[in-house]
Amino acid sequence: MSKERLKRIQGSLLAGAAGDALGYTVEFMGEDEIDRRFGENGITEYISSNGLARISDDTQMTLFTATGILFGTTRGMTRGIMGDYSDYIRFSYKEWYRTQTEQYPLPEGYHRSWLINLPELFSRRAPGNTCMSALALEKDGTIEDPINHSKGCGGVMRVAPVGLYFSGNQIPIEASDRIAAEAAAITHGHELGWLPAAALAHIVRALVETENPSISEAVHGAIDTLPKVFPKAKHLKEFQSLMQRALDLSQSGKADRDAIHTLGEGWVGDEALAIAVYCALKYQNDIEKALIAAVNHKGDSDSTGAITGNILGAALGIDAIPEKFIDHLELKDTILEIADDLYNDCQIDEYDRDAPVWAAKYIYNTYPKDVRGRNA
Repeated sequence: MSKERLKRIQGSLLAGAAGDALGYTVEFMGEDEIDRRFGENGITEYISSNGLARISDDTQMTLFTATGILFGTTRGMTRGIMGDYSDYIRFSYKEWYRTQTEQYPLPEGYHRSWLINLPELFSRRAPGNTCMSALALEKDGTIEDPINHSKGCGGVMRVAPVGLYFSGNQIPIEASDRIAAEAAAITHGHELGWLPAAALAHIVRALVETENPSISEAVHGAIDTLPKVFPKAKHLKEFQSLMQRALDLSQSGKADRDAIHTLGEGWVGDEALAIAVYCALKYQNDIEKALIAAVNHKGDSDSTGAITGNILGAALGIDAIPEKFIDHLELKDTILEIADDLYNDCQIDEYDRDAPVWAAKYIYNTYPKDVRGRNA
């Protein structure tokens, strides 16, 4: 199962980035404009810029979520003590915020994500206003002390690495669900901003760690588990009802746009996840068809595409992604490298730091400029 687990982690991150890149082109278009520009089937191929299919802030923040998790684990392994994972993810998001507001390279100093050493990430790709405004504040949002009342999809579209990473961990799935919710609550305070994040992490973890994964069973598992994790959540039934509607619509035979219109436009978290669940279930053996359905609507196309890819990639693995969605995908090598790191986990502890690349990444955050680490 271990080799298959790696393929599913790779598949989830790459297919998520592919859905993001495909949808980013049409994110702010109406359906008439999409059809006029791309034909009756909508956008089905990347529109490249300088030979690359550009990712949006969705994939950027997903990668920073991953480095936050691994920075936290490495801190715990090398020091014998650590804080909550949400603390380290928050540190990493603050670094992403700097890539959106400052110029490369950042001034010398201690950083908490090696991704700030990649000039390609210093590019604004329609970052969400809620994410930007929340991260600009000194105050940090939590589930118990929300920073705002936003239920935008910026919380859910970035948390797949939580489910992917903990698929190889013995902590209960309920615990990783909560970590994903806390990661979303850093910027999105409404329950419907962070409940979908918990559900997505649950779904991708269940798919990765199950020998014969079923998307339907994973979604039902999320629906059934969330009340145990968040018994006081006031919007649980509303969220569960929308998820069930997505499940039902995937079996209804409705045209994709009609079904998606029934679920919403995807600008808010619960709608974005519902649209992704619908697309992933309807085309559960065909990543290409699922991504095309997920992005060709008048809503938040890059986020619904990204989440659909996260789900279906976790179920089918990297080998199921058509080459046309891998070739020319921006940062694909970095995405695969981070997938490997999520799979391999922390390579060092407080007694043995003989893993210079890992140390440069997740202790000193100097990678790739210095793969030796400061003590080499």
